[in-house]
Amino acid sequence: MLDVVAAQCSDEVRSGLVASAVAKNTRRLVPLLGLAYFFNNLDRSSVGIAALQMNEAIGLSAAQFGWGAGILFFSYCLLEVPSNMMMLRFGARRWLARIMMTWGLAAAATAFAVGPYSFYAIRFLLGVFESGFFPGVIWYISIWFPARSRTGVLAWFMAATPLSTLVGNPLSASLLGMDGVWRLAGWQWMFLIEGLPACLLGVLCLALLADTPDKASWLTPVERNALLNELAREKHERLKKDLWAAMKDVRVLMLTAITFAFTIGSYGIGIWLPLILKSHNLNNMQIGWLSAVPYLFVTLGMLLWARLVDRKGYKIYNLIAALMLGATGLVFSVVLTSLIPALICMTLALIGTISARTVLYTIPQGFLAGAAAAGGIAFINSVGAFGAFVGPYMMGFLKDRTGSFDIGMIAMAITLIVATGVASSLRLVLPRDDDIPV
Repeated sequence: MLDVVAAQCSDEVRSGLVASAVAKNTRRLVPLLGLAYFFNNLDRSSVGIAALQMNEAIGLSAAQFGWGAGILFFSYCLLEVPSNMMMLRFGARRWLARIMMTWGLAAAATAFAVGPYSFYAIRFLLGVFESGFFPGVIWYISIWFPARSRTGVLAWFMAATPLSTLVGNPLSASLLGMDGVWRLAGWQWMFLIEGLPACLLGVLCLALLADTPDKASWLTPVERNALLNELAREKHERLKKDLWAAMKDVRVLMLTAITFAFTIGSYGIGIWLPLILKSHNLNNMQIGWLSAVPYLFVTLGMLLWARLVDRKGYKIYNLIAALMLGATGLVFSVVLTSLIPALICMTLALIGTISARTVLYTIPQGFLAGAAAAGGIAFINSVGAFGAFVGPYMMGFLKDRTGSFDIGMIAMAITLIVATGVASSLRLVLPRDDDIPV
């Protein structure tokens, strides 16, 4: 039962208690979950650095590398919704810990791939083990933070995506220099060193997280109850709670299509960027540092964009703007062929696609709750994340057929233009009111 004193205190005092609870939750949850997401993304982005040695070592063509780099998303997509339903059953703390431990082992095991088929198998298992992590955290955040705080919190969590490349690409390139140590290749050391820390983070999740706010030992009783009261005060009359109804909802399907498009763009660029830079006759260390530079600006751009959305709202308009920026950057990266102008354009494209992701994942919480929220967000991410398979494979396939990355860039731009049209149509099904923040 909510504390009577907290429920009846003045608005100013209540706001102060809620703000204190939100600040404590942010300090407790976001660094740990963000660090886990950092290592999650580090494996996905660093596989492009590994390709500088690995492709020749185990005999991978461009298309085979693209298939292997993307195949983890195939199994990931298949198991997203079941994984989130299991999280509801077993609790977020234990389930997120299990995910981290098993994906850490699978990521490290990539070091022992010996050819295309073993590479495919290990990456497929990686997708099986890590399925449910991202949508699980999105749902988890939604039950710990009031709606007005979520975009900023999600932005700090999702900052792990660009930061993993900003830090990871130079780190991964330097680990390639361990070639020959204890008879292991540099790319093998890279997967081992970057994969195993996730296992430790899984143990920390068990020790430091709580399943729900009412079990938060780091909050005082009045802070805990004020937060629960604030969450209960948010209007829920229109929230859909049935999973199967949510998965058929036109709003969920539209958000899924948009996610598919911007994921094609972000992963199509991110995974292939090291090999695109290699075509400009750079060495491995130069590639590692130069491929990290865009992600510094992506991190800053995403955080500033999220702050603007938290302060001003207009989520749909900001989603449209981010998608348009992504498409424009991709087109001009083909038009401007010199290294630095093309890299600037790809940076703008990444700012657009990754910021679009941050904004989009705050929208379904306006009309989904309970199992529908956990399963619906997982459904959006699972089907949408199939773009993380399509993007890398499409780039590899078109590169093999044309000898150039240009057609792949244009194809990704077209998907973002289509997604912009879908996002514009969201205004028809998501009217601006107090229940559904847009």
